[in-house]
Amino acid sequence: MIEHIDLAHILFLDIETVSAEPDFRALSDDFQAHWRHKARQQLRVPEEELTDDMVIEAYQDRAAIFAEFGKIVCISVGIMHRDKDDQRLRIRLKSYASSDEKELLEDFSALLDQYYANKYLCGHNIKEFDIPYICRRLLFHQLPFPKALQIQGKKPWETKHLLDTLELWKFGDRKNFTSLKVLASVLNFPSPKDDIDGSQVGRVYWEDTDLERIAFYCEKDVLATAQLFLRFRRLPILEDDQVAHVDREEEE
Repeated sequence: MIEHIDLAHILFLDIETVSAEPDFRALSDDFQAHWRHKARQQLRVPEEELTDDMVIEAYQDRAAIFAEFGKIVCISVGIMHRDKDDQRLRIRLKSYASSDEKELLEDFSALLDQYYANKYLCGHNIKEFDIPYICRRLLFHQLPFPKALQIQGKKPWETKHLLDTLELWKFGDRKNFTSLKVLASVLNFPSPKDDIDGSQVGRVYWEDTDLERIAFYCEKDVLATAQLFLRFRRLPILEDDQVAHVDREEEE
């Protein structure tokens, strides 16, 4: 199926998430109780063995991956096109990064409704992480769902516009998760992990307040996803001169 998809009709995307608060102790009493229960489930320890230090450390390490306890601080996207002069593929990378989650979700939704209502969204583990997380945070802010994300209750064949490179790599295998970093080595395209990794995003956000660094990291993941998709199509990967980081070009 993917052989016949126009690459210009695909929006490659990735999100970065952090805990809703900088520290467990900043949560309300209700949410502290909710997280304590979640931490016990995650750590798989009996209630009597769960210590405060374990709960606090678990919040720091894991809260960001749950939409109930985290928030999105960046959505990066990539759009491919063919150059009119030399016909080479190129990709433009752009980020919606903000401490105001509602604002970045509104901006991202506007992009989807304007250009991708009837096209494709592609990401690595997009069906199990990025898309559900975005939808849950849209609901949290009581924002309308763009057409591309109106997937509640739909059957798998009704969501064919969601292209998941992890699912493509599994070839029906349901047991394992394979990261972009591993696939970059296996399929010989540049690794996206040459600065920070996902476990450090919370620190860079809460301690360094460096959204620009997070956005650049997120764009590298988008680029890696696009490279992986090209590998699935048996097409040449993109070289440096075929990649444009839109926000940085505008700054220069």
